[in-house]
Amino acid sequence: MVNSNNKVMSLKEAISNNVKDGDELVLGNYTLSMCVALASEVIRQKKKHLTVYSQSSHIDLEYLAAGDCIDKIITNFISVIGETGNVIRRMQRGEIEVEEYSNFQYNARLQAGMYGYSFMPVLEGTIETDLFKKRTFMGENKFKVIKCPYTGKDILTVPAANPDVCIIHVQRADKYGNAQYWGAMGSVQAAALASKKIVVSCEEIVDYEIIRSSPHHTIIPAYRTNAVVEAKFGAHPTPVVGYYNHDPLFRDWSFGLMTSDEGIKRWLDEWVYGCKDHNAYIQKYIEYFGNDMLNSLKYKPYYSAPVNYGAPYPNWDDNGIHRTLGIRYQDIEKIMEKEGIFHE
Repeated sequence: MVNSNNKVMSLKEAISNNVKDGDELVLGNYTLSMCVALASEVIRQKKKHLTVYSQSSHIDLEYLAAGDCIDKIITNFISVIGETGNVIRRMQRGEIEVEEYSNFQYNARLQAGMYGYSFMPVLEGTIETDLFKKRTFMGENKFKVIKCPYTGKDILTVPAANPDVCIIHVQRADKYGNAQYWGAMGSVQAAALASKKIVVSCEEIVDYEIIRSSPHHTIIPAYRTNAVVEAKFGAHPTPVVGYYNHDPLFRDWSFGLMTSDEGIKRWLDEWVYGCKDHNAYIQKYIEYFGNDMLNSLKYKPYYSAPVNYGAPYPNWDDNGIHRTLGIRYQDIEKIMEKEGIFHE
């Protein structure tokens, strides 16, 4: 879809214009393509008191917790680091509250929000588990049981989620905000489309004609996007399908620093506050590890077969004359106006 507004901006502008203290912020990605560059900018701008949605708690959630940005988390999975992880430690100290759902229930909330529903039914077996019985900040609104209007059966429901902002990293987008993504989908599209605002970072900004040539990859249309940022290696150290692999050395090093408050301060000072933007972060990486190390992460090309989007022959010829009726569009309008069925 074409939107005439150019939405390309810097990371600083994208976050400053769209994320504010106290927002509900959803991390749009799922296991891959984590929105690390965007999350780092949220930290640089010292956004506070966020309620963060995350389906696959990963490095971006650990980073935001390290930056003291989060008050509450809604998730189905707490920490890839384990008990020594930054998020877990802050939970234990009472600094972060967590409301936990299953994978299916988390997705159902975002799906409901995307479709404009106020709730979504989920599997009622959960009523017998601690997911249903244990609640924190959502209280009685975590789940509700209603009667099915058709069978009279008790139906377990979750409320729709409509976060204030989604930050998401994709492979490519155009300047208008049409964003294309491929790989493990999870709740990626639903997280974006359920949100009130969408901030997209991408590996590359491409011409609209490239977007148009493969519409099946477009998960976010231009009219829903608020900002587009080109951030090469914007998911580093996590992988982006078709672009680069995960960086286990850097990932494990950063995770190691996340296990202590002293390590967190060192990491923030060096890799977030010590880098004015994402480009500075990449330059620092090259200074530490070398350009060869960065380039070694890049995938070798492996293309899928092209898709034929050939369409039926156009109804209008090069002179603007309808091939069947033999008249121009303006003539059709005049006929419709005469018959009283034409409206501007």
